[in-house]
Amino acid sequence: MLTNEAFKTMTLKDAMTYEDKSALVERSVEIIAKEDKNIRAFISVNKSPNIGIPIGIKDNMNVKGVETTCASKILKGYVAPFDATVVQKLRENGFSFVGKTNLDEFAMGASTEYSAYGPTRNPHDLERVAGGSSGGSAAAVASGEVIAALGSDTGGSIRQPASFCGVVGFKPTYGLVSRYGLVAFASSLDQIGPITKTVEDSAILMNIIAGKDEMDSTTVDRKIDFTEFIGKQFPKMKVAVATQSFGEGVEDGVKQKVREFITLLENFGHEVAMVDIDDLKYAVATYYIIAPSEASTNLSRFDGVKYGLRVSSDSLRDSYEKTRGEGFGDEVKRRILIGTFTLSAAYYDAYFEKAQKVRRKIANRLSEVFEKYDLIITPTSPIVAFKIGSVSDPLVYYMMDIFTIPANLAGLPAISIPFGKVDNLPVGIQIMGPRFSDAKVLGFADSIERQLR
Repeated sequence: MLTNEAFKTMTLKDAMTYEDKSALVERSVEIIAKEDKNIRAFISVNKSPNIGIPIGIKDNMNVKGVETTCASKILKGYVAPFDATVVQKLRENGFSFVGKTNLDEFAMGASTEYSAYGPTRNPHDLERVAGGSSGGSAAAVASGEVIAALGSDTGGSIRQPASFCGVVGFKPTYGLVSRYGLVAFASSLDQIGPITKTVEDSAILMNIIAGKDEMDSTTVDRKIDFTEFIGKQFPKMKVAVATQSFGEGVEDGVKQKVREFITLLENFGHEVAMVDIDDLKYAVATYYIIAPSEASTNLSRFDGVKYGLRVSSDSLRDSYEKTRGEGFGDEVKRRILIGTFTLSAAYYDAYFEKAQKVRRKIANRLSEVFEKYDLIITPTSPIVAFKIGSVSDPLVYYMMDIFTIPANLAGLPAISIPFGKVDNLPVGIQIMGPRFSDAKVLGFADSIERQLR
C-alpha cells in the first residue's frame, strides 16, 4: 500500500511507472485536505479528479470547466471554456489535475503575498513566504501535496519560489512552450515551465509540454529531447560565475553557498571563471518598464463587461472605474499605472523605447559571455525566504529579481536547483545557458544533482 510519506517523496519518473494511478490521486487529495489549510498552496481543489499522475496547475492557466482566478477578485466566477495547450498535452499523457495553485495576483510579485486569497506559506517555515509568483506551485511540490506542478515565469516566477522552497524550477527558452491558455502578464517575457522534485522530472515534463502550437505564433518549431543528457556522464564545461553574485544586496549566507558551489564544480573537473557582467545592473530597471507596459495593455481587457467581476453604475465609464478599482489589488494597480505612464506619447521614447534598447544590450552581453563559456552561474535569489509581511518597500521587493530577470529579457533557458540551506532555509543556484541549450542546461544540472545525493 502506498503511504502518504512514500507519496511525498515519489518522483515523477517513479509515478509514471507506478501501476495503481488511483492510489496516487487518493494520496494527493488526502495530503492536501490534511495539510493545505496551513500551507495554502491551492486556491481551488478538484474534489473528484481523474485517475492519473497528480499535478498542480498555477491558477493563471485555463483548465476547461474550472474557475481561473489569477488570484484576483476581478476574475471571480470566470470558468475557463477551454484547456490551455499545456493542460491538453498533460491530459493526453495521463496527468490528473488535483487543483489550481496560488500565485501573486496576475503573477505580479515575488512572494505570493499579493493574492486575493491570502499568502502561501513556505513548507520549511510557515512564517515565511514561499516566493512568487508561482509560490503555490513550489510549495505544493515541496510539501509533497503533488508529484509536480506547472508555473509561469515572467521575471523569475518559477525559479525564485523553487529556490525559496528547495525544489527544482526550470524556465525554458522563450517560444518552446505554448502560452495559449495562459492569462498574459507580459507577453514577450512570459513562459510556462515545470516545478519538480528532481531535474530529471523537469526534463520529462518538458518533453510533454514543449512544441510548436498553431494557437501561439511565438512558439518555434524546434525538436529538442530534454532528457538527452539526463543520467549520463557530463563532459567538462567552461562555466562563468557572475561577479555580481557577490555584490551588494546578496546575503552573506547565499554568497557562501555560491563559493561552495564553485568549489564543487572545480572538484568535478569543470573550468570555472569569475566574469563581470556589468550590464546586469540595468536588468531590474529595464524589466520594470517593459513588463508593466505590456501588463497595462494585456490587463485592459478586464473591464467587467465580458467576464468576471462587474460593478454596475450609472455610466459605462463609472462601471469600468469601479470594477477595476475594486477588482485589482494594489500591486497590480501600481504596475498598470507605471505601464500606462511609460507608454504615453510624452514618455514613450524616454522610457519604453530606451528600455527595449537596453534589453538588447543585456542580451548581447550575455551572448558575448556564451561565446567563451558554456553556462553562467549565479544564486537564484540574493536572499533566502523572508518573513511574511516583512518587506513593504516595492524597490527592495523588485531587487530580489536581479539574477532571474536577465534570462527573461534575453529569452534564455535557466534552472534553479537546491543547494543546501542557510539558517535552515533553502538556497537555490541558477544555471543559465544560451538559447535552445535547454537539454544541456538540464543535463548539467542533473549531473550536479546526482553527485550531491
